[in-house]
Amino acid sequence: METPHRVSTLELFFDLVFVFTITQLTVLLADDISLRGAGQVLVIFTVLFWMYGGYAHLTNQVPPDRTVRRLLLILAMGAFLVCALAVPTAFGAGGVAFGLGYVCVVLVHSALYTQAHGFGVLWFALPNMLCALSVLAAGFFDGPPAWGLWMLALLIQFAVPQLVQRVAASGETEEAVTTVSDQLGGMSAEHLVERHGLLLIIVFGESVIAIGIGTGSLPLSAGIAGGAFLALAVASALWWMYFVRDEGRAEEVFAATAPEKRFKLAMLAYYYAFLPMLLGIAAFAAGVKKTIGHLGEHLHTGPALALAGGVAVYLAGDLAFRAVLGIGPARFRAAALVLVLATVPVGTGTAGLWQLVALVVVLLGALGAELRWSPDCTGAGPVREDTAYGQRMT
Repeated sequence: METPHRVSTLELFFDLVFVFTITQLTVLLADDISLRGAGQVLVIFTVLFWMYGGYAHLTNQVPPDRTVRRLLLILAMGAFLVCALAVPTAFGAGGVAFGLGYVCVVLVHSALYTQAHGFGVLWFALPNMLCALSVLAAGFFDGPPAWGLWMLALLIQFAVPQLVQRVAASGETEEAVTTVSDQLGGMSAEHLVERHGLLLIIVFGESVIAIGIGTGSLPLSAGIAGGAFLALAVASALWWMYFVRDEGRAEEVFAATAPEKRFKLAMLAYYYAFLPMLLGIAAFAAGVKKTIGHLGEHLHTGPALALAGGVAVYLAGDLAFRAVLGIGPARFRAAALVLVLATVPVGTGTAGLWQLVALVVVLLGALGAELRWSPDCTGAGPVREDTAYGQRMT
């Protein structure tokens, strides 16, 4: 039986600092709603979220319950803060500062893991450092060379750890690999789900802050108050989809999955699937920021796409999350994804206010359909431990 392992207040503090990077990415996208701006946001956050996941897995196995661990985690928070401050100019004058902060993030992560598990962790610490050095090198260049180095960082981030595992597994160090695999696989399901749920709720909070930023010094009229309420309704519907319909079922799946398989399952569910969910909220917040002061006007294509695209990206990530964990149904949210994208002409052809209304109607319709046709969608049901990646037993 697993020992209960809850998220500490220091981990929550860490998450609050990390989410500032998402706030900065929202600002970056709001200032440049274009393919270039969206590409920068995607690349920067993909790199940052990789190491956030590294720290989430770290504290899952190495709780910050000692003075040295706490101090190192606070140091990592400071490094993430430097990265966040440099986000708006990460592809310009702030590139070197961003890279140095990211190098520090990786060094502290490696030091904490080494303290707990020794030098067997080098198989993932070294690729992480190569990724960080590539990001740092990108800060010294502009244009295509900088983009090339960022792409190299992503390639290292995704490909090298997999190659190292495969090569090591086929070599003579099978015993060491098994040890590392056990270290990464022995994860607390309770802590893992709670930690990422807390991160998501903080990010939702940032979308609410975007409403206030968008209004600025404008007088509080009935239209602005109504638009703010609608934006909050969209965020609340997205919250409901995960926290009321998915989170409890996710914890059941992880708890029923064999410990040695949880790391791979966590990578699929809480990195690859969670990444678009978090980015979707940031994009929606950027759209709200650009729209809330112009609710009665025809929207430009960029803000309309940010509103609808942000919600659609969130739904795509949520669908992937459900598919990985084998929970459903999917058809209502898949239909909502298509209908959400269809609200773009509403914003550009009528007004931002009506696009927000349309988004609320679509999301509430999807939730209502789920409640009507799958009212018992509250538990994951029995899961076999030997089923790959926690798929539901049929």
